[in-house]
Order: sequence, then C-alpha cells, then structure tokens
Amino acid sequence: MRKKVIAGNWKMNKTPVEVITFMRSFVELMKNKKTENEIVLCVPYIDVIITQQFLEETNVKVGVQNVHFAESGAYTGEISPRMLDGIGVEYVIIGHSERRQYFNETDESVNKKLKAALAHNLKPIVCVGESLDQRTAGVTKEFVTSQVRKAFEGLSAEDAEKTIIAYEPIWAIGTGKTASKEDANEVCKWIRGEINTLFGNVSENIIIQYGGSVKAANAAELFNMPDIDGGLVGGASLDPEEFFKIVNFDA
Repeated sequence: MRKKVIAGNWKMNKTPVEVITFMRSFVELMKNKKTENEIVLCVPYIDVIITQQFLEETNVKVGVQNVHFAESGAYTGEISPRMLDGIGVEYVIIGHSERRQYFNETDESVNKKLKAALAHNLKPIVCVGESLDQRTAGVTKEFVTSQVRKAFEGLSAEDAEKTIIAYEPIWAIGTGKTASKEDANEVCKWIRGEINTLFGNVSENIIIQYGGSVKAANAAELFNMPDIDGGLVGGASLDPEEFFKIVNFDA
C-alpha cells in the first residue's frame, strides 16, 4: 500500500516573519492530529532554517523548490544539493512548470538535477504536465510520458523508486480549474504505466501526486483515486487552516 505524500509549494511567498505567523497556527493545529500521510513544506531558501525550527517536534518534513545539478562552482545565485543536504533539507521540487516557463528549465536539466539530488540523499519531486493547447490537441499522454522518459533517463530502478512524480497540468495551476478526479487519475495511471515499461514492478511503489488548484474541498476526492498518491499543493498551502484540512483529508 503506497502512502500519501502531500507537499505544499509556497513558491515565492512568505518572509521569515510571515513564516512565524503561519507556523504558530499550523503547529498548534497539528498537535491534535496524527495523520499517517507524509507532509512536506517546500519553502523559499531563506525560510528553511526557521521552518525547521518550528517543525522539529512534528512529523512534517522540509523541502525546497529548486536545486542546481553541480556540487559547487561559479554558478552565482544557485544552491547545490550538497548545501541542501548539509542543512537537513529532505525534499526538493524539480522541473516545476514555472521553472520551465520562466527560467528555461529543460528535460535535460531536469534529468541532471534529479540525478544530483538522488546522489545527495534528497527526495526529488519531479513535475510533469501538459498545457491547455496540448490537452486540446489530444497529445497529453504522449507529451507527459515523454517528459517522464527524459527525466528518468539513465536512472536505476532503485533510484527511480526513490523519486516522486507530480502530475501538474499547467492549465490547472493557479487558475482555479482542476482536472476531474477521473482525468487526473487517468494521466497518473499512464505515468505509472510508463514507469512499468522503464523499470518494471517499481511502478507499483512509486509515489505519483496530482497538483493543480488542490484545496480542502477537493482533496479527498482526488487523493482517494487509485493511482493518485497525494498532492503538490500551491496557493492553498499558504493558509495554515486550509493546508491542515488538506493533509488531514482522510481524518
């Protein structure tokens, strides 16, 4: 039985002072609930330490939203996987559609970052997903499975099993539109099939999330689908009460 992994992606939001306000409320809420779901908050780099301090007595993990593929070097403004491992970060988002759209992230750079993250014991959340034009054109399956194939190129089955895939249809991110639970599950099932083609029975164990306007009102119906193993949550993760309800969708 695969566990549910629910990760909040704060994107470029919350100063350290704002983190304190969020955490005081969220940690208090979590004191009275012991969910079996894996909970992760992927925060801006400057918020990592203070987030860790608040969460050290909870089972909530801390992640970040990007990583460079090199261990060190002349890459001004970048953060290496070795640095993240050194401060106890556990998760990292790789290849989010906003990174691909605004910062020229490619399938090739996603593959390099995935390998680097795994080499430093980070748990990668690799994002894939189609645009509205691609969905309308009927090429969702081909496009998403191609992204998966290129991201996982050169990985062993053992490393593939350590990786989380987040299916995030670009047309549903921050728009208020959500794929139906059937449509979301169908794509996650296709992804699982592609992992089976590449790595065999690993496909039964790999975590595949859905992301795209996930909120408390639709979390249960999405996460209870057979091939959806939790979610990557954007805007709703910025509100402590809303995120609490999402991570406890099955309570």
